[in-house]
Amino acid sequence: MEISSKPWLGALALLALALISQGCTSYSGRLIGSKPAPLPLPEGIDVAFNHRESSHYRSPVHGDTRNGDNLEALLLNAIEAAQTEILVAVQELSLPELAEALAMQHRRGIQVKVVLENTYSTAWSDQHEAELDRHQRQRHQLLKALADRNRDGQLSLAELQQGDAMAILQRAGVPWIDDTADGSKGSGLMHSKYVVIDRRVVITGSANFTASGIHGDAGDRRTRGNVNHLLRLESPQLAQLFAADFQQMWGDGPGGEADSRFGLAKQAGPASRVLMGQTVVEVLFAPHRRSDPHHGLALIGSTLAQARETVDLALFVFSAQSLTDVIAALQQRGVRLRLLADPGFASRSFSEVLDLLGVALADRYCKLEKSNKPLQQAAEGVGIPRLARGDKLHHKLAVIDGKTVITGSFNWSPSAAHQNDEVLMLIHSPLLAAHFTREMDRLWKGAELGINPRMERKLQENRRRCGSGMQRR
Repeated sequence: MEISSKPWLGALALLALALISQGCTSYSGRLIGSKPAPLPLPEGIDVAFNHRESSHYRSPVHGDTRNGDNLEALLLNAIEAAQTEILVAVQELSLPELAEALAMQHRRGIQVKVVLENTYSTAWSDQHEAELDRHQRQRHQLLKALADRNRDGQLSLAELQQGDAMAILQRAGVPWIDDTADGSKGSGLMHSKYVVIDRRVVITGSANFTASGIHGDAGDRRTRGNVNHLLRLESPQLAQLFAADFQQMWGDGPGGEADSRFGLAKQAGPASRVLMGQTVVEVLFAPHRRSDPHHGLALIGSTLAQARETVDLALFVFSAQSLTDVIAALQQRGVRLRLLADPGFASRSFSEVLDLLGVALADRYCKLEKSNKPLQQAAEGVGIPRLARGDKLHHKLAVIDGKTVITGSFNWSPSAAHQNDEVLMLIHSPLLAAHFTREMDRLWKGAELGINPRMERKLQENRRRCGSGMQRR
């Protein structure tokens, strides 16, 4: 049964019909159209999309009813159902209600452990904006706006205490570490995004546990959250693999020996296979050395190369030249491609989207990326989706021949393969693939294909400033 039919998503059919009669559109995040037929799911697997058109929930940030599955509710339900243990490894956790749920379970005697990226492991209420860089100041302002529950522009003591997720965890004594626990200044990025419940259930996908990643920015009602998904997988065997990855990072935990292992110190191995009913699931934990044939980009490339008819890609970051080469070969074989990349990333100098479109963009030093190879003939079916201002396309997914789904925290980049702590999953299931194809269909509507006007202006300015650019050596 499709996850959108479950009680925690709360379908609002009557309200949907009322809004349909008023001619609503999807771009504003309002309810639209008739509800498509439910899609079946493979045994033990559920999937949630925070922009899904066929389900609706009331945003805890803006208070309005919007399209999508409530990813935070999925996480909360799993945490509240835990009986013995909760393991959380996520780049950023800044949702106060989620932190309070973890704190409550810790107080009940359930073992709770949290691993974070060090950039986001400090309570924001302890920080001073003047000491933060531009990115951190923007984040600080967004978290203040999220804590300001009565929206009066002032933070009371209660709002401060109840609105800072890290402070909530710390006051409750929830054990946590970040990627400096190994005695270093931090790994490339602790970029994984997963929860393991009772060594039985895994929740993972593309979403960080933040308002911006799920619901939208508290300070901007136009946003609906970065485009993300989460999977709920019930399999003790799969959960044990995730728990083993977690244990490598956790080591002795806070106050123990500096035996935590992050990044390449984890010495990740090849992908492991788990059978969930009739569904084969492969999971790979990154990073790997460049010389290691088991690294994530190699796995993605070999899987893509097997495509015979269709490849759908929805990517936040795409900067791996090796995968561009694979995609170019697929197009020469007549494989139909739909590739959508995040609009903010697509026109960066190291974006492989530019290579697929047959153009090059020099960096701020007027240097071209080393080994840059724009296609002689632009690939068809490449573009950017239409999103609300402030939102990002944050998926890291592929659907191959309607049978195989590639997903996880793993951006399609050398950094993900060789530096960051990541999760890469391949799920071989036509049933699950149909859900991701429907999400791709949604994103495809209104997408801008080829070189759009904004990209053309950027290319012209780049040529004016740099000429043809200079190849890096």
